[in-house]
Amino acid sequence: MTDSKAESGLTGVDIIERALTTMPGNPGVYRMLDPKGDALYVGKARNLKKRVTSYTQLARLPERLRRMVADTAAMEIVTTHTEAEALLLEANLIKRLKPRFNILLRDDKSYPWLMLTEDHPFPQIAKHRGAQTRQGSYWGPFASAWAVSQTVQALQRVFLLRTCADTVFANRTRPCLLYQIKRCSAPCVGRISEADYKQLVDQAKAFLSGKSGAVQKDLAAAMEAASQNLEFERAASIRDRIRGLSHVQGSDVINPASLTDADVIALHQEAGQSCVQVFFIRGGRNNGNRSFYPAQAKGDEAGAVMAAFIAQFYDDKPPPALILLNHEPDEMALLGEALSLKAERKVTLLVPQRGEKHDVVRHAETNAREALERKLAESAGQGKLLAAVAELFGLPETPTRIETYDNSHIMGTSAYGVMVVAGPEGFDKSAYRKFGIKSVLTPGDDFAMMREVLQRRFGRALAENPDRDDANWPDLVLIDGGAGQLSATQAVMEELGVADIPLVAIAKGPDRDAGREWFHTPGREPFQLPPRDPVLYFLQRLRDEAHRFAITTHRHARSKKLTTSELDDVPGIGAARKKALLMHFGSARGVKGAGLKDLEAVDGINRATARAVYAHFHPGVRMEE
Repeated sequence: MTDSKAESGLTGVDIIERALTTMPGNPGVYRMLDPKGDALYVGKARNLKKRVTSYTQLARLPERLRRMVADTAAMEIVTTHTEAEALLLEANLIKRLKPRFNILLRDDKSYPWLMLTEDHPFPQIAKHRGAQTRQGSYWGPFASAWAVSQTVQALQRVFLLRTCADTVFANRTRPCLLYQIKRCSAPCVGRISEADYKQLVDQAKAFLSGKSGAVQKDLAAAMEAASQNLEFERAASIRDRIRGLSHVQGSDVINPASLTDADVIALHQEAGQSCVQVFFIRGGRNNGNRSFYPAQAKGDEAGAVMAAFIAQFYDDKPPPALILLNHEPDEMALLGEALSLKAERKVTLLVPQRGEKHDVVRHAETNAREALERKLAESAGQGKLLAAVAELFGLPETPTRIETYDNSHIMGTSAYGVMVVAGPEGFDKSAYRKFGIKSVLTPGDDFAMMREVLQRRFGRALAENPDRDDANWPDLVLIDGGAGQLSATQAVMEELGVADIPLVAIAKGPDRDAGREWFHTPGREPFQLPPRDPVLYFLQRLRDEAHRFAITTHRHARSKKLTTSELDDVPGIGAARKKALLMHFGSARGVKGAGLKDLEAVDGINRATARAVYAHFHPGVRMEE
C-alpha cells in the first residue's frame, strides 16, 4: 500500500491522513519515505491504523518526530499475521534500509564459527565464515577469529584433530610438524585408525556441547588403565591431554557453571551515547565478547535501545535458549515471542537480580561502561583535532567528514585512485572507495588520475543528490600533492560546480622530509606547521592512511593481474583446458603462436575449441572447414 505527494503543497500530515483512509487495523510494518523514496522510519504495530494515527497529532510528538513527519512524502505498509512477525520484519527492514530516524545497529561483519567436517573419514576442525553449506557440525558464533583460533588450538592439544585441508591430507607422505609437537594424531599417514580417530571426534563434540566434565572423567579412566597395563608412554600422552583440558576450562573470564548456551548483553549509556557489550557463551565456554555502539538519538531510553539492538542483532543469526540482560527492553515479552518464533524453540530473556547470573551480567556491564568511556575519551580528542583543523584552514565550522585522496600505479599500469574518510569517530572504513582508472594514462601523469577520480566521485554524487543535503558530502578535501595537484583539483571542482568545498594539498618538501610538509590552499601562500604540532600529526595520519590504502589496492590489482592469462578471455576455455594448453605449450605466448593443427593435438582440446582459441588470437584469418 502506498500514498505519495501527488499535489504540490501537501504536508506530511496530509500524506499520513490519506494513507489512514485505507489502512487496516491489522498487525504489520509501516515505512515513512522521503521525496526520493528512501526510508525515513520503519515501525511495527499491533494495530497499524491506531499506531500511525498518532503521527497526525503533532502537538504530542517530540521535535525529532515532527521533523520526520514533515519530511514524509509517502507511506508503505506490509500486514502480518501477528505482532511478533511484524517485529521480525521490522528488524530486517531496519538493517537493510538503515532509516535515519530509527535506532540502528552498526554491525556489518560476519561472525566466525567452528566447523567439524562430516564428509571425510577423518573429520577436519577449522574456522568457518559465511553460509554453512558443507556437511558438518557447526559451533558458534564466536566474537572474533582470535576466539575461534583459541578453541581450535585447544581441540588440537586435547583431541589431536587435524586442521589441514583435504587436499593436503591426501598428499601427505609423512607426518607434519603438528604431529611432532603433539597437536595432531597424523591420520594422514595412518598413525591412528579410523575407529580411534572417531573416538577423538566424539570426545571433541562432547566437549563443545558442554560435557567437558564427562570427557575429563573418561580421559582419567583411560590414563589409569594405561598405567595399570604398564603403557606408560600412552598414559603420559593422556595426562598431557588432561592438562590441556584443565587449562581450557580455567582460562575463561566468564565461565559460570550454571550457563551452557547463552548470550550476555549489557547496555551502558553516557553523554547521549550507548555501548552494548555482548558475551557469547556456548557449551559452557566463553566464546569472546564484542562492543557495539548503536546509532541513536540522544533522548532514546535504555529500554528502547536494548529492544532495537536485540531485534536487529538476531536478524541474521540464531538466538541461544537464554539471553541475560542488565536492562529490561521495551516489550520484552513480545521480543521473546518473536525470537522463539525465529529459533523455532523457546528463547528466554532474563534480567537476573541475584546469584551467579547476576554477577555475569554485572561483569559485562562493567566492560560496556569501560568501552564507552574509552570511546568518549577518544572522540573528545578527535573533536579537538577537528576543531583545530577548522581553525587552521578557516572552515566555517568543525568538519564532520574529511575526504583524503591518493593514487598509485607503476608506469601507468594497474592504476587506482582511492578515497579515505575520517570524522569525529576516526576513520570510517565503510566509506572508503576505490577507483580503477579507466582512461589511457601517460606514465606518471598523476594529475590526469586525480582529475578522473574527482570527476567520478563528485559527478556521481551530484547526480544522486543535486541538493547536497545529505551526510555524504565532505567538509574538507585533502589531496596528497603540491601546488600542481591543487590546481588540477580546483579546475575539476569548478567544472562540476562544487568549488565551494574547501581544498588542501599536502606535500613533502624537496628532501621528502616527513614532518616538514607544506600545505597548499587556494588564495594563500604555502605554509608549514611546527614539527611537533598535534594537528600536523593528525593531517599526516590522514595522508598516510590514504597512501596505505592506495598502495594496498594497487598491489592487490597487480597480483590479480599476474595470476591471469590471455587465455582467460577465450570463450570456452576453463581451468582444465587452460592448464592443458599451458602444460603443452609452456606459456600463453606459446599458445598464441601455435597453429590450428598443433592446438588440436593437445589432450582435452577438441576441434571446435582449437578453432575458438586460434580465432581469438588470429582475428580475421580465414580457417578452412
